[in-house]
Amino acid sequence: MASIKDVAAAAGVSVATVSRVLNEHPSVSADARTRVLAAVADLGYRPNAVARSLRTDQTHTLGLVISDVLNPYFTELARSVEEEARALGYSVIIGNADERPELQDHHVRNLLDRRIDGLLVSPTDGGSPLMLDAARAGTPMVFVDRWIPGVDVPVVRADGRAAVRDLVAHLYGLGHRRLAIIAGPAATTTGSERVEAFRAALAEHGLPLPDAYTGQGDFQAESGRRVTEGFLDLPEPPEVVFAADNLMALGALDAVRARGLRVPDDIALAAFDDIPWFVHTDPPVTAIAQPTGELGRLAVRALVDRIEGRPPRSVTLPARLVARRSCGEPATPTPSLSPVQRSTS
Repeated sequence: MASIKDVAAAAGVSVATVSRVLNEHPSVSADARTRVLAAVADLGYRPNAVARSLRTDQTHTLGLVISDVLNPYFTELARSVEEEARALGYSVIIGNADERPELQDHHVRNLLDRRIDGLLVSPTDGGSPLMLDAARAGTPMVFVDRWIPGVDVPVVRADGRAAVRDLVAHLYGLGHRRLAIIAGPAATTTGSERVEAFRAALAEHGLPLPDAYTGQGDFQAESGRRVTEGFLDLPEPPEVVFAADNLMALGALDAVRARGLRVPDDIALAAFDDIPWFVHTDPPVTAIAQPTGELGRLAVRALVDRIEGRPPRSVTLPARLVARRSCGEPATPTPSLSPVQRSTS
Protein backbone atom coordinates (compact mmCIF):
# COMPACT_ATOMS: atom_id res chain seq x y z
CA MET A 1 0.00 0.00 0.00
CA ALA A 2 1.33 3.43 -0.97
CA SER A 3 2.43 5.78 1.82
CA ILE A 4 2.32 9.53 2.06
CA LYS A 5 6.06 9.55 1.34
CA ASP A 6 5.41 7.70 -1.93
CA VAL A 7 2.86 10.34 -2.91
CA ALA A 8 5.30 13.14 -2.09
CA ALA A 9 8.06 11.53 -4.16
CA ALA A 10 5.78 10.94 -7.14
CA ALA A 11 4.46 14.52 -7.04
CA GLY A 12 7.88 16.05 -6.43
CA VAL A 13 6.79 17.86 -3.27
CA SER A 14 7.37 17.54 0.46
CA VAL A 15 5.34 15.34 2.78
CA ALA A 16 4.06 18.51 4.45
CA THR A 17 2.70 19.74 1.12
CA VAL A 18 0.89 16.44 0.55
CA SER A 19 -0.61 16.73 4.03
CA ARG A 20 -1.80 20.29 3.34
CA VAL A 21 -3.44 19.21 0.08
CA LEU A 22 -5.23 16.29 1.76
CA ASN A 23 -6.47 18.57 4.52
CA GLU A 24 -7.59 21.20 1.97
CA HIS A 25 -5.26 23.87 3.29
CA PRO A 26 -5.50 27.04 1.13
CA SER A 27 -1.75 27.81 1.14
CA VAL A 28 -0.88 25.21 -1.54
CA SER A 29 -0.38 26.37 -5.15
CA ALA A 30 -2.74 25.12 -7.83
CA ASP A 31 0.11 23.35 -9.64
CA ALA A 32 1.26 21.49 -6.51
CA ARG A 33 -2.31 20.55 -5.65
CA THR A 34 -2.86 19.12 -9.14
CA ARG A 35 0.34 17.05 -8.99
CA VAL A 36 -0.43 15.71 -5.53
CA LEU A 37 -3.99 14.70 -6.42
CA ALA A 38 -2.76 13.01 -9.59
CA ALA A 39 -0.17 11.06 -7.56
CA VAL A 40 -2.84 10.06 -5.03
CA ALA A 41 -5.00 8.73 -7.87
CA ASP A 42 -2.16 6.93 -9.65
CA LEU A 43 -0.89 5.23 -6.49
CA GLY A 44 -4.31 4.49 -5.00
CA TYR A 45 -3.25 6.20 -1.77
CA ARG A 46 -5.77 6.24 1.06
CA PRO A 47 -5.13 8.58 4.00
CA ASN A 48 -5.09 7.06 7.48
CA ALA A 49 -8.42 8.12 8.99
CA VAL A 50 -7.21 7.72 12.57
CA ALA A 51 -4.11 9.81 11.97
CA ARG A 52 -6.16 12.46 10.23
CA SER A 53 -8.60 12.56 13.15
CA LEU A 54 -5.72 13.43 15.47
CA ARG A 55 -5.06 16.52 13.36
CA THR A 56 -8.66 17.56 12.66
CA ASP A 57 -10.19 16.29 15.94
CA GLN A 58 -12.97 14.71 13.85
CA THR A 59 -13.38 11.13 12.62
CA HIS A 60 -16.67 11.44 10.69
CA THR A 61 -17.78 8.38 12.63
CA LEU A 62 -20.92 7.95 14.71
CA GLY A 63 -21.56 5.34 17.38
CA LEU A 64 -24.91 3.56 17.66
CA VAL A 65 -25.79 1.42 20.68
CA ILE A 66 -29.04 -0.47 20.17
CA SER A 67 -30.92 -2.50 22.74
CA ASP A 68 -31.17 -5.82 20.87
CA VAL A 69 -29.93 -6.52 17.35
CA LEU A 70 -32.18 -9.62 17.17
CA ASN A 71 -35.26 -7.43 17.54
CA PRO A 72 -36.48 -6.60 14.01
CA TYR A 73 -37.45 -3.11 15.16
CA PHE A 74 -33.87 -2.27 16.12
CA THR A 75 -32.49 -3.98 13.01
CA GLU A 76 -34.60 -1.67 10.85
CA LEU A 77 -33.63 1.29 13.01
CA ALA A 78 -29.92 0.51 12.61
CA ARG A 79 -30.28 0.21 8.86
CA SER A 80 -31.95 3.61 8.53
CA VAL A 81 -29.29 5.18 10.79
CA GLU A 82 -26.48 3.76 8.67
CA GLU A 83 -28.09 4.88 5.40
CA GLU A 84 -28.72 8.43 6.60
CA ALA A 85 -25.27 8.74 8.15
CA ARG A 86 -23.64 7.59 4.92
CA ALA A 87 -25.65 10.15 2.95
CA LEU A 88 -24.32 12.87 5.28
CA GLY A 89 -20.70 11.73 5.02
CA TYR A 90 -20.45 9.71 8.24
CA SER A 91 -19.80 6.04 8.95
CA VAL A 92 -21.40 4.14 11.86
CA ILE A 93 -20.03 1.69 14.41
CA ILE A 94 -22.81 -0.40 16.01
CA GLY A 95 -22.85 -1.99 19.45
CA ASN A 96 -25.53 -4.47 20.57
CA ALA A 97 -26.46 -4.13 24.26
CA ASP A 98 -28.62 -7.29 24.23
CA GLU A 99 -30.90 -5.55 26.79
CA ARG A 100 -28.04 -5.65 29.35
CA PRO A 101 -27.01 -2.36 31.00
CA GLU A 102 -23.43 -3.53 31.63
CA LEU A 103 -22.99 -4.48 27.96
CA GLN A 104 -24.49 -1.17 26.91
CA ASP A 105 -21.88 0.70 28.98
CA HIS A 106 -19.11 -1.51 27.58
CA HIS A 107 -20.04 -0.41 24.04
CA VAL A 108 -20.44 3.24 25.02
CA ARG A 109 -17.00 3.24 26.67
CA ASN A 110 -15.36 1.60 23.65
CA LEU A 111 -17.01 3.98 21.23
CA LEU A 112 -15.90 7.02 23.20
CA ASP A 113 -12.36 5.62 23.28
CA ARG A 114 -12.47 5.38 19.48
CA ARG A 115 -12.98 9.15 19.30
CA ILE A 116 -16.36 8.99 17.57
CA ASP A 117 -17.87 12.36 16.72
CA GLY A 118 -21.24 11.58 18.30
CA LEU A 119 -23.33 8.88 19.93
CA LEU A 120 -26.83 7.51 19.31
CA VAL A 121 -28.19 5.37 22.14
CA SER A 122 -31.39 3.51 22.92
CA PRO A 123 -30.85 3.12 26.68
CA THR A 124 -31.47 -0.24 28.32
CA ASP A 125 -32.22 1.48 31.63
CA GLY A 126 -32.44 4.94 33.14
CA GLY A 127 -29.45 4.95 35.45
CA SER A 128 -26.18 4.51 33.56
CA PRO A 129 -23.55 6.70 35.31
CA LEU A 130 -21.33 6.46 32.24
CA MET A 131 -23.94 7.96 29.91
CA LEU A 132 -24.87 10.57 32.48
CA ASP A 133 -21.22 11.61 32.74
CA ALA A 134 -20.82 11.62 28.95
CA ALA A 135 -23.88 13.84 28.54
CA ARG A 136 -22.71 16.25 31.24
CA ALA A 137 -19.26 16.40 29.63
CA GLY A 138 -20.83 17.69 26.43
CA THR A 139 -20.46 14.55 24.30
CA PRO A 140 -22.70 15.00 21.24
CA MET A 141 -25.45 12.50 21.96
CA VAL A 142 -29.02 11.74 20.92
CA PHE A 143 -31.39 9.23 22.53
CA VAL A 144 -33.51 7.27 20.05
CA ASP A 145 -36.68 5.31 20.89
CA ARG A 146 -35.90 5.29 24.62
CA TRP A 147 -34.48 8.03 26.79
CA ILE A 148 -33.21 8.83 30.28
CA PRO A 149 -35.55 11.28 32.04
CA GLY A 150 -33.87 14.39 33.38
CA VAL A 151 -30.84 14.18 31.07
CA ASP A 152 -30.51 17.17 28.74
CA VAL A 153 -30.08 15.19 25.52
CA PRO A 154 -32.28 15.42 22.39
CA VAL A 155 -34.74 12.53 22.09
CA VAL A 156 -36.15 11.14 18.83
CA ARG A 157 -38.99 8.73 19.53
CA ALA A 158 -42.52 7.63 18.75
CA ASP A 159 -45.39 8.33 21.13
CA GLY A 160 -47.49 5.16 21.33
CA ARG A 161 -50.08 6.32 23.84
CA ALA A 162 -52.71 7.34 21.29
CA ALA A 163 -52.18 4.11 19.35
CA VAL A 164 -52.58 2.04 22.56
CA ARG A 165 -55.81 3.92 23.23
CA ASP A 166 -56.96 3.11 19.69
CA LEU A 167 -56.04 -0.55 20.22
CA VAL A 168 -58.05 -0.85 23.44
CA ALA A 169 -61.06 0.87 21.83
CA HIS A 170 -60.71 -1.55 18.90
CA LEU A 171 -60.63 -4.57 21.24
CA TYR A 172 -63.58 -3.25 23.25
CA GLY A 173 -65.54 -2.80 20.04
CA LEU A 174 -64.86 -6.43 19.16
CA GLY A 175 -66.45 -7.46 22.47
CA HIS A 176 -63.31 -8.23 24.48
CA ARG A 177 -63.42 -7.37 28.18
CA ARG A 178 -60.61 -9.38 29.81
CA LEU A 179 -57.41 -7.81 28.51
CA ALA A 180 -53.91 -8.67 29.73
CA ILE A 181 -50.50 -7.19 29.00
CA ILE A 182 -46.96 -8.55 28.81
CA ALA A 183 -45.09 -5.45 29.96
CA GLY A 184 -41.55 -4.46 29.14
CA PRO A 185 -38.94 -3.66 31.81
CA ALA A 186 -40.11 -0.88 34.12
CA ALA A 187 -36.57 0.54 34.09
CA THR A 188 -37.01 1.52 30.43
CA THR A 189 -39.13 4.49 29.41
CA THR A 190 -40.91 2.49 26.72
CA GLY A 191 -41.64 -0.34 29.15
CA SER A 192 -43.26 1.92 31.74
CA GLU A 193 -45.01 4.16 29.19
CA ARG A 194 -46.76 1.32 27.37
CA VAL A 195 -48.17 -0.39 30.45
CA GLU A 196 -49.41 2.92 31.85
CA ALA A 197 -51.00 3.83 28.51
CA PHE A 198 -52.72 0.42 28.46
CA ARG A 199 -54.00 0.84 32.02
CA ALA A 200 -55.32 4.34 31.29
CA ALA A 201 -57.02 3.20 28.08
CA LEU A 202 -58.76 0.34 29.90
CA ALA A 203 -60.00 2.77 32.53
CA GLU A 204 -61.64 4.89 29.83
CA HIS A 205 -63.87 1.89 29.09
CA GLY A 206 -64.46 1.02 32.74
CA LEU A 207 -62.19 -2.04 32.55
CA PRO A 208 -59.75 -3.02 35.29
CA LEU A 209 -56.21 -4.33 34.86
CA PRO A 210 -55.88 -6.96 37.60
CA ASP A 211 -52.42 -7.90 38.84
CA ALA A 212 -53.00 -11.40 37.44
CA TYR A 213 -53.37 -9.86 33.97
CA THR A 214 -50.09 -7.91 34.18
CA GLY A 215 -47.03 -10.00 33.37
CA GLN A 216 -43.47 -8.72 33.59
CA GLY A 217 -41.38 -9.36 30.49
CA ASP A 218 -37.99 -8.17 29.29
CA PHE A 219 -38.61 -7.39 25.58
CA GLN A 220 -37.38 -10.86 24.60
CA ALA A 221 -39.29 -13.88 23.30
CA GLU A 222 -38.73 -16.24 26.23
CA SER A 223 -40.38 -13.83 28.66
CA GLY A 224 -43.40 -13.56 26.36
CA ARG A 225 -43.69 -17.34 26.35
CA ARG A 226 -43.34 -17.60 30.14
CA VAL A 227 -45.86 -14.85 30.93
CA THR A 228 -48.42 -16.22 28.47
CA GLU A 229 -48.16 -19.69 29.99
CA GLY A 230 -49.02 -18.08 33.32
CA PHE A 231 -52.04 -16.33 31.81
CA LEU A 232 -53.27 -19.61 30.31
CA ASP A 233 -53.00 -21.34 33.70
CA LEU A 234 -55.37 -18.86 35.37
CA PRO A 235 -58.86 -20.07 36.39
CA GLU A 236 -60.20 -17.34 34.10
CA PRO A 237 -57.59 -16.62 31.39
CA PRO A 238 -57.69 -13.29 29.57
CA GLU A 239 -59.49 -12.98 26.24
CA VAL A 240 -56.64 -10.89 24.78
CA VAL A 241 -52.91 -10.78 25.38
CA PHE A 242 -51.21 -7.50 24.40
CA ALA A 243 -47.44 -7.90 24.15
CA ALA A 244 -45.51 -4.65 24.59
CA ASP A 245 -43.02 -5.58 21.87
CA ASN A 246 -42.79 -7.88 18.87
CA LEU A 247 -40.41 -10.49 20.31
CA MET A 248 -42.60 -11.01 23.37
CA ALA A 249 -45.57 -11.36 20.99
CA LEU A 250 -43.77 -14.16 19.14
CA GLY A 251 -43.08 -15.87 22.46
CA ALA A 252 -46.76 -15.53 23.37
CA LEU A 253 -47.77 -17.07 20.05
CA ASP A 254 -45.45 -20.01 20.72
CA ALA A 255 -47.03 -20.56 24.15
CA VAL A 256 -50.55 -20.53 22.74
CA ARG A 257 -49.71 -23.00 19.98
CA ALA A 258 -47.83 -25.29 22.41
CA ARG A 259 -51.11 -25.73 24.29
CA GLY A 260 -52.90 -26.74 21.09
CA LEU A 261 -54.88 -23.48 21.15
CA ARG A 262 -55.62 -21.15 18.26
CA VAL A 263 -55.44 -17.39 17.82
CA PRO A 264 -57.97 -15.76 17.92
CA ASP A 265 -60.49 -18.58 18.49
CA ASP A 266 -59.20 -19.45 21.95
CA ILE A 267 -57.27 -16.30 22.84
CA ALA A 268 -56.56 -13.09 20.92
CA LEU A 269 -53.11 -11.52 20.48
CA ALA A 270 -51.90 -8.00 19.72
CA ALA A 271 -48.41 -6.51 19.71
CA PHE A 272 -46.56 -3.24 20.01
CA ASP A 273 -43.96 -2.82 17.20
CA ASP A 274 -45.13 -4.11 13.87
CA ILE A 275 -42.75 -6.31 11.87
CA PRO A 276 -42.94 -7.33 8.20
CA TRP A 277 -43.76 -10.99 8.79
CA PHE A 278 -46.74 -10.31 11.06
CA VAL A 279 -48.78 -10.21 7.83
CA HIS A 280 -47.63 -13.75 7.02
CA THR A 281 -48.60 -15.45 10.30
CA ASP A 282 -51.90 -17.32 10.56
CA PRO A 283 -53.78 -15.22 11.41
CA PRO A 284 -51.98 -11.94 10.60
CA VAL A 285 -51.16 -10.11 13.84
CA THR A 286 -52.84 -6.86 14.87
CA ALA A 287 -50.05 -4.50 15.90
CA ILE A 288 -49.00 -0.96 16.69
CA ALA A 289 -46.54 0.30 14.09
CA GLN A 290 -43.83 2.86 14.70
CA PRO A 291 -42.28 5.00 11.91
CA THR A 292 -38.97 3.22 12.48
CA GLY A 293 -37.09 4.32 9.39
CA GLU A 294 -38.02 7.96 9.89
CA LEU A 295 -36.95 7.80 13.55
CA GLY A 296 -33.50 6.57 12.50
CA ARG A 297 -33.09 9.26 9.87
CA LEU A 298 -34.22 12.07 12.16
CA ALA A 299 -31.97 10.84 14.97
CA VAL A 300 -28.91 11.02 12.69
CA ARG A 301 -29.84 14.50 11.50
CA ALA A 302 -30.25 15.69 15.08
CA LEU A 303 -26.86 14.26 16.04
CA VAL A 304 -25.08 15.73 13.00
CA ASP A 305 -26.66 19.11 13.78
CA ARG A 306 -25.18 18.86 17.28
CA ILE A 307 -21.75 17.84 15.94
CA GLU A 308 -21.65 20.58 13.31
CA GLY A 309 -22.71 23.35 15.65
CA ARG A 310 -26.38 23.68 14.73
CA PRO A 311 -29.05 23.51 17.46
CA PRO A 312 -30.50 19.97 17.57
CA ARG A 313 -34.10 19.34 18.48
CA SER A 314 -36.11 16.54 19.97
CA VAL A 315 -38.74 14.94 17.74
CA THR A 316 -41.81 12.89 18.68
CA LEU A 317 -43.72 11.07 15.93
CA PRO A 318 -47.04 9.22 16.30
CA ALA A 319 -47.38 5.44 16.24
CA ARG A 320 -50.49 3.93 14.66
CA LEU A 321 -52.72 0.89 14.98
CA VAL A 322 -52.66 -1.68 12.17
CA ALA A 323 -55.72 -3.94 12.62
CA ARG A 324 -55.46 -7.39 11.07
CA ARG A 325 -57.17 -10.64 12.25
CA SER A 326 -55.46 -11.89 15.42
CA CYS A 327 -58.07 -10.32 17.68
CA GLY A 328 -61.16 -11.72 15.97
CA GLU A 329 -61.51 -9.04 13.32
CA PRO A 330 -63.66 -10.03 10.35
CA ALA A 331 -61.75 -11.28 7.32
CA THR A 332 -61.32 -8.76 4.52
CA PRO A 333 -60.81 -9.47 0.82
CA THR A 334 -57.45 -7.67 0.81
CA PRO A 335 -55.14 -8.34 3.79
CA SER A 336 -53.52 -5.40 5.57
CA LEU A 337 -50.03 -4.57 4.41
CA SER A 338 -47.08 -4.09 6.71
CA PRO A 339 -45.35 -0.67 6.87
CA VAL A 340 -42.48 -2.11 4.82
CA GLN A 341 -44.83 -3.30 2.09
CA ARG A 342 -46.67 0.01 2.03
CA SER A 343 -43.43 1.96 1.61
CA THR A 344 -42.35 -0.15 -1.38
CA SER A 345 -45.68 -0.43 -3.16
